[in-house]
Amino acid sequence: MLVMKAAVYYQTGSPNVLKYEDVADPVCGPGDVLVKVEAVSIEGGDTLNRLGGDMPTVPHIVGYQCAGTIVEVGEGVHDRVVGQRVVATMMWGSHAELVSVPAIITWPIAVGADVVAAACVPVPFGTADDCLFEFGHLEPEHTVLIQAGAGGVGLAAIQLAKRCGATVFATASNLGRLDTAMEYGLDRGFDYSQSGWVDEVRAATGGRGVDLVVDSVGGKVLAGSVACLAYRGRCITVGSAGRDPQPFDIGVLGMNNQTITGVFLGAEIVTDRARTMIGRHVDDVGAGRLSVVVDRTFPLSQAAEAHAFIESRQAVGRVVLIP
Repeated sequence: MLVMKAAVYYQTGSPNVLKYEDVADPVCGPGDVLVKVEAVSIEGGDTLNRLGGDMPTVPHIVGYQCAGTIVEVGEGVHDRVVGQRVVATMMWGSHAELVSVPAIITWPIAVGADVVAAACVPVPFGTADDCLFEFGHLEPEHTVLIQAGAGGVGLAAIQLAKRCGATVFATASNLGRLDTAMEYGLDRGFDYSQSGWVDEVRAATGGRGVDLVVDSVGGKVLAGSVACLAYRGRCITVGSAGRDPQPFDIGVLGMNNQTITGVFLGAEIVTDRARTMIGRHVDDVGAGRLSVVVDRTFPLSQAAEAHAFIESRQAVGRVVLIP
């Protein structure tokens, strides 16, 4: 039996449940490709799953997204070849030296493009695009507020919204974390850890409110997101950071004909629309038309430290593991 190194855990919990161990190589089945992993983008869902999510396998290898080189092609796969570099998404398994994934959820990386940057594209940029356009209906004349603007989805959304021509606001737990976002088109930042931030957002729009909010924080912040909306404004809730959970009273939406929509890219990712959209973003990042901000990289053997760094809320942009 061939073995590889992976970051695994036997029970959910804090980052220190992650262990760096030998595990059996994955099998490349029909319709799959086997990828030698070169960069792992740690997604917010990875840390939440490690903290308390389902464990389909024991030991479990967490992780939604990575990039690398195809080393084997499964039966029935005709549009991928050995030696091709791709970025891939998956239900779990990215925190490893090898991963087997359906070829349909891989995207080719252009020759010469940075594999670390490519590893950070599908989930953040695909999520941001769906939140802003497919479900958020953002138009150039609109104002959008992006919660957690210093994160991976936040920085992707800032770039895409600005490229559309919208006025872009964002929040963070302190304004210093938004300095980088200013380089990518952010018009104004707000500190959602301070009381009165909703009033500041509304004042910045002359009291009207924003047309769209993209909220990846949830909890008590979600109520503030809705309070920032203009008449007929739209709030997109996309996951939850897992902090300060509280119920939300949808009755507040009715008076101003506002809407709230939940978005989950995973339910759309194998559609032709989403795959084409993500492919464009992979190409744009590779060509320098969009940017990925990587705060720091860790070796795969230090996955526990990398998860702890993300949970410290110090990172700006992505945190990447290198096998």
